[in-house]
Amino acid sequence: MLNFILRRLGQSLLVILGVMLLTFVLFQMAAGDPAAAVLSKNPKPLEIENMRRELKSDLPMFYGHWRKSEVYAAADYSSGKKELADVILEGDVFAGNGVLDVTGGSVTFNRRFEVDEKVLCRVTFSGMGTLNGRDLRDSCGGDCADDSLESADFIIEDNPDKIIIAGGDDHGLRLKNVEFFRYQDNAFNSQFINSLREVADIKETFPYVSFLNFGKTVTTREPINDIIARGIWPSLSVMLPVFVFELLLGIALALIAVACKDTLVDRALLVMSVAGMSISYLVLIIFGQWFLGYYLNLFPVWGWGSLRYLVLPVLLGVISGLGGGVRFYRTVFVNELKSEYLRTALAKGCSKPKVYVKHLLRNAMIPIIARASALLPFIFTGSLLLESFFGIPGLGCASIDALNNSDLALLKALTIVNALLFVVINLLADLLCAWMDPRIRLE
Repeated sequence: MLNFILRRLGQSLLVILGVMLLTFVLFQMAAGDPAAAVLSKNPKPLEIENMRRELKSDLPMFYGHWRKSEVYAAADYSSGKKELADVILEGDVFAGNGVLDVTGGSVTFNRRFEVDEKVLCRVTFSGMGTLNGRDLRDSCGGDCADDSLESADFIIEDNPDKIIIAGGDDHGLRLKNVEFFRYQDNAFNSQFINSLREVADIKETFPYVSFLNFGKTVTTREPINDIIARGIWPSLSVMLPVFVFELLLGIALALIAVACKDTLVDRALLVMSVAGMSISYLVLIIFGQWFLGYYLNLFPVWGWGSLRYLVLPVLLGVISGLGGGVRFYRTVFVNELKSEYLRTALAKGCSKPKVYVKHLLRNAMIPIIARASALLPFIFTGSLLLESFFGIPGLGCASIDALNNSDLALLKALTIVNALLFVVINLLADLLCAWMDPRIRLE
């Protein structure tokens, strides 16, 4: 059993690491510049620099000594000629084919603020020219094709007031973009490592380890941990009763269907379960709010504050999942009915209720636990539709708000929490199943 536990723990850690990597990459692709979302409409370059440092969005993605900087203005000419603050175009300069041709002119980048670290200037170009008097040429000595672009890095240690990129009259110079970076000593200080440290980090003071420290939201700068702590209880108040009633009612109705197999009762339950699976969750919520809340005036349709507000969303949540649950449990029980030990128990004179409850249900617990483990994480993270339609301030509602506000930091935190819950709960379910059925440890 110990070997099985260690093996499953190792596999779970690998799954968590893979989820963290995938989540990090996907949110990096969609994030853009979070500093622009936090600051005012026209922030100063130094404000952008400081906000990026606070958000750690200027760090390299995985590894590197260079952090993105606004000490000089970055310029991207892939979409045409642009007039940028602190960037001066002089001479015969024109744009075309995704580059800026500076053969007969120059581009001057004015320093925006003082820095102590050395600066890296990265130029994507083709042709030949100079950068503050230093040779800037492609691998063909300036004779590469116009669409053959290369990158060159120049380390600038004295932080001059101006960086001037000038064209060469003989071969020409075409710029696609120019970026600037500041030096850092620790190459492992990256965005991905900081993303891992949000989940688990080592501290110098007691208790020496911290977990799930997600920082602040992008839009309101509120601590994300406070939002999660505030929203988890409303989500539990709705989803825990939904989970328990759906599980108990699903198993009870499935046992009734199996006890009355191939009768009118069995067929009626099967038809109702299929019909329940076919009805859209959204349609069910809207109809339930209109009929039970508005038309019959039995329940409030919006709000949060007392148990009365929970009845309708819990009822609709149970109805929505009950059809699939009954169908699943009935299939499990029907397959288990073919086992010889049940026929032996019946032949010995055991009553059907005793056989179904004591023997059938107990030996069918493994698939029941597997299905429950897939549903349990949503108890904590809530239901997006239920919470948004009924005004319940849970984590599902927080996810909707984060989507509407493009708050990717909060969205990433909720995604990671959901993934961690899913992995941990499935790990516990696997260990429980292995304890109940020793054959699983040998597979």
